[in-house]
Amino acid sequence: MTPGNPPPAASPPPDSRIRCPVFGLLDNIRSAWNVGSMFRSADAAGLSGLYLCGLTATPPRADIEKTALGASSAVPWDYWPETLAAVQTVRRRGMQVVALECVAEAALYDEFAYRFPLCFVVGHEVRGIAPEVLLACDAVVRIPMYGSKESLNVAVSFGLMAYQARRSWAAQTDSSSRQA
Repeated sequence: MTPGNPPPAASPPPDSRIRCPVFGLLDNIRSAWNVGSMFRSADAAGLSGLYLCGLTATPPRADIEKTALGASSAVPWDYWPETLAAVQTVRRRGMQVVALECVAEAALYDEFAYRFPLCFVVGHEVRGIAPEVLLACDAVVRIPMYGSKESLNVAVSFGLMAYQARRSWAAQTDSSSRQA
């Protein structure tokens, strides 16, 4: 991908090995190991690409590769210095942008009606998604927490969201093909 130019939206694939029209946007992720883990999850779930924003580390880096295990070469990615500009651009390109954040008013991530192409946003390990970025998103979803902690590790949350987005897309694709 060319810096500053988001990849085009993907169309529905004929089989499960082709990437789905889902992108992840990483808002100021401070740990390169988390970034590497998200590359690996993005590849495993067949996402179309990643937007690495702000202070998020970018390949090539040994500390990313420690957890990515080569996935940073398999998943298209683009770097944006400003997260808000990336969100605004992908929205203008017709993607639904959904923040994954621990806020009470958020919908449950596994019950939300996603539209495709989709870009989901995950945020800084301590501060979460920047407030101005949250406001620019179309919706906010959350993963329910049943223990004493308020959130999961961002890379774990990313993986859950990546697979939920893929399941939602597959269900919509299957439903559309049955109706045709």
